[in-house]
Amino acid sequence: MFEVTGGPSFMCLVVGPIATRPVRHRLFNLSRSRGFSTCHVSQSLKNVSEDSKAYSKTLLLPKTSFPLWVDSAKSESLFKRKTCEELYRRQAQNVDGPLFVLLDGPPYANGHLHMGHALNKIIKDIINRYHVLTGHRVHYHPGWDCHGLPIENKALQELKKDALSLPPNVIRAAAKETAEREMKTQQEEFEQFCIMADWSSETTFRTLDHDYEIRQLQVFQRMVEQGLIYRHYRPVHYSPSSHSALAEAELVYNDEHVSHSVYVTFPLDSQTEIKSTALREALAKAPSANLLVWTTTPWTLTANMGIAVHPELTYSLVRSSVKEDALVVAKDRLAALEHVIGSYEVIAEIKGTDLVGGRFRSVFSPIHPSASMRAQIIAASHVTSESGSGLVHCAPAHGAEDYLAFRALGLLQGSTDIVCHVDDAGKFSPDVAHVVGEEAAQTLVGQEVLKGGGKAIVKLLESTGHLLKVQRIKHRYPYDWKTGEPIIVTATSQWFANLDGIKDDALNALKDVQFYPPSSRNRLESFVRSRSEWCISRQRVWGVPIPALYHTPTDTAVLTSESLTHILRVLSERGVAHWWEAPVEDFLTPELLAQFEGGPEAWRKGTDTMDVWFDSGSNWSTLSAPTGGRKHRADVCLEGTDQHRGWFQSQLLTSVGVGSGQSDARPVSPYGTLITHGMVLDESGKKMSKSLGNIVSPMTIIHGGKDKKKEPVYGTDVLRLWVATVEYWRDMSIGPTVLAQCAESMRRIRNSARFILGNIGTTAQRKHFVPVEHNELGLAERFVMNELYKLDQTAAEGYANFNFPKVMNSLTNFANITLSSLYFDITKDCLYANDIQSVERRAVVTTLARVLDSMTPVMAPVLPYLAEEIHNTLHDGDETVSQLSVFTKKWAPVSAEWNDPQAEQDMASLLRMRSVVLSLLEKARGDKHLKSSLEAEVDIILPNDISVQPYFLQLIEREETFLKTLFIVSDANITDEGSLGTSSFAWSYISSMDIPDSDLELAIRVRPVSSSKCPRCWTYTREENHDLCLRCEDVVRRAD
Repeated sequence: MFEVTGGPSFMCLVVGPIATRPVRHRLFNLSRSRGFSTCHVSQSLKNVSEDSKAYSKTLLLPKTSFPLWVDSAKSESLFKRKTCEELYRRQAQNVDGPLFVLLDGPPYANGHLHMGHALNKIIKDIINRYHVLTGHRVHYHPGWDCHGLPIENKALQELKKDALSLPPNVIRAAAKETAEREMKTQQEEFEQFCIMADWSSETTFRTLDHDYEIRQLQVFQRMVEQGLIYRHYRPVHYSPSSHSALAEAELVYNDEHVSHSVYVTFPLDSQTEIKSTALREALAKAPSANLLVWTTTPWTLTANMGIAVHPELTYSLVRSSVKEDALVVAKDRLAALEHVIGSYEVIAEIKGTDLVGGRFRSVFSPIHPSASMRAQIIAASHVTSESGSGLVHCAPAHGAEDYLAFRALGLLQGSTDIVCHVDDAGKFSPDVAHVVGEEAAQTLVGQEVLKGGGKAIVKLLESTGHLLKVQRIKHRYPYDWKTGEPIIVTATSQWFANLDGIKDDALNALKDVQFYPPSSRNRLESFVRSRSEWCISRQRVWGVPIPALYHTPTDTAVLTSESLTHILRVLSERGVAHWWEAPVEDFLTPELLAQFEGGPEAWRKGTDTMDVWFDSGSNWSTLSAPTGGRKHRADVCLEGTDQHRGWFQSQLLTSVGVGSGQSDARPVSPYGTLITHGMVLDESGKKMSKSLGNIVSPMTIIHGGKDKKKEPVYGTDVLRLWVATVEYWRDMSIGPTVLAQCAESMRRIRNSARFILGNIGTTAQRKHFVPVEHNELGLAERFVMNELYKLDQTAAEGYANFNFPKVMNSLTNFANITLSSLYFDITKDCLYANDIQSVERRAVVTTLARVLDSMTPVMAPVLPYLAEEIHNTLHDGDETVSQLSVFTKKWAPVSAEWNDPQAEQDMASLLRMRSVVLSLLEKARGDKHLKSSLEAEVDIILPNDISVQPYFLQLIEREETFLKTLFIVSDANITDEGSLGTSSFAWSYISSMDIPDSDLELAIRVRPVSSSKCPRCWTYTREENHDLCLRCEDVVRRAD
């Protein structure tokens, strides 16, 4: 029937292209009509011979309603409800299997979905669908993160107003409306990814929902009860563009940031008592000495409270060519600083410890005498000789290390001890006049410290005579991840969660968590280990309030379990928005009014909102406590690698924080398995951005772009196939080339299913079909079933370990190589030309039916629409089954009886021989001796006088009748050298191959056929004076 050409590779399993003969069109033109047809011949053999066209009517040609090409929009609309919303509800209500919980990390309700959203939601869906197939009852409630600055900013943009020009209640109402609209848009787009979920309000969550906000506040109250929440005035990451404090997790770092760094000198005070003998002796040689300091933030110099040195470093007192006064510099930095200090002469050397306690004057003392307060030199371990001058300017209001160093030395007793001249807009405040004087302050007040204020400070330093050099540098600098603007570090009063008391418990809880990939464990643990506190307050309008009460006369903040119990009772009844709208009296208890003077008028409500990571990090509390042997509330959490700094941490910390101190039991993480995926890049490996014009939209992949030739319609399954074929635990690329490859893989899987459906018919049509037992199957069938067993095992292991590329690679290889390139090709003759009741044909149909039955659940989690279409076609005529989703049938593993290593080994040996045959056929075709491989016969010539017959020879003798099928030739004969005779042929080609496990060789000869062509099956097996070959005569006679 179908001709196969062989490639030159000796070990090649894949066969060559099919000859472009008319027979190909006639014999594999799958009908578009419904049903499966096996033609019954009603004409006599004589009539058939008179009408050559009637021969094709006697063949069992494949017929199926399953189309070669699919209109994805129409196909998906047919199965969407059945395989998504209805399936989720059905399994949630009816499945009695073990519970599987996947906790959704809520996406931010802002903007259309991008490829990261698609990757994330589809991976989750693959996991959920696999667990449905294996009999679990899946709990998956999609959610949204609804508060925070981006939504607030988007609402303000739509109102065309700024935050300062509108009352907070107007902003909140607009932000809520924006969030709800964005969630609706995103839900519609998520549904197009074929996500199995119930999108009703009962089975989704939004962080703006009343119940969710109350639950979040209850989590907060529990942490207050554990003594983990406190208020403090200290330096924090502060975003002037957001007007709010930020946590470390809300920062991104820009490696291209440019700062104007300065080298300045602070005059050492030689008038005060100097306790260090070494320093006194050094200053005796140079009475006017200055401390050289380098800083990348000159705007912080007004808040200088000290200079830090490392006690173990050696410092040099040098006479420089660029400044009359001597300079103090770390000895190890002298060579690197020649471009700043010029040529120099070392006057003396002293240890850092000898400098400690020394006093110095402000850099601004020449322009403002009262700024000549004498600060002191302190010792600090964070000072190094790797950069700068080896002396570090300390501004505790603007640096965490400075702050901690001063705290450790007892130099900061209260908030008033910290010098800070920056307001909440990131601008110089009028207080800066205390340091620079009223006249100079006029050039600073109201200027943004990161813009005009910084430049104004540099100009001011020039007038003091203490500026040695300005240097433009490009360096890594923190930015607000939401606004994309640089941040500052400045002292403000904020609410913090103390992590020192719970991070050991959190790290212990992670010991029971599985990480995929395993390397991600180190990333999360290092982030948790490095944190001491979590700044949880934000100065934003749109968010969940931190319900603290402030007694104005005493500047006392009240946030206790008792105050929260009363406040939460009020908010539970009237809504969380009541906090913003109601008078403070609603939240004051009699006890507070009795404890503090002044009555209700002396109190105010806090206006801070909670960090949005606290919002989303509380969603573990939406899950029931584990029962029935379950240890964790959620079996799986899955998000991008950036969430090691965000949601993965906030979930863990809030959960452990709530449970801390309750018992001696080991702390438990809210999740049992943590899966991390990478970022989606363009085809060149670049980050996607509007400015580069390289954004790939998941909606465009599904529906196509404006130019369908450049951006074709691929449909949802191709998008899902891309997700399942990439190594998602790394950063991955997407673009036209990889999508075209995925579409081709999809086409091949689809065509394999179509071939099977066209040849086995529907289950209704096979109602009386008698399958062939295992022991009656041929080698090819046993080999295919062994490969199917391996595929099934690989798929089950791959899905269970979240290695989807392993599953899909195995599936595509099985469909392309085992089936399309081998088994389908060698069985077409049997399927089309044999009698419908023949054992050989029933063996093939039996095998194909089992293959489709096992392939379908393997592909289903990734390709649900294709799996549903196969299921629907296969069970056409049986509405009871076809109306159900393919996922309602539990995955039945392929029985171990089909694990047949011997069949695999035997087939591999025969395929080596097949490669030699195909190579010879290709040579004959190249020399134009044949067009079809059916025009050839094969002689396998054994050596004479074999004393001990190797296993390979036993194999080919046993399988002699199968060889012509395997080679797709008209006949294959086994002979020996002595039986060749003297026959000559019009052409022949011969080659040899080693006989395995021996020193012998056998010869393989390809030559012209010796019989005539059968007009029905096209093999050259017809005897002279016969209209058809014996096989076809028998089949037609039976049909007649």
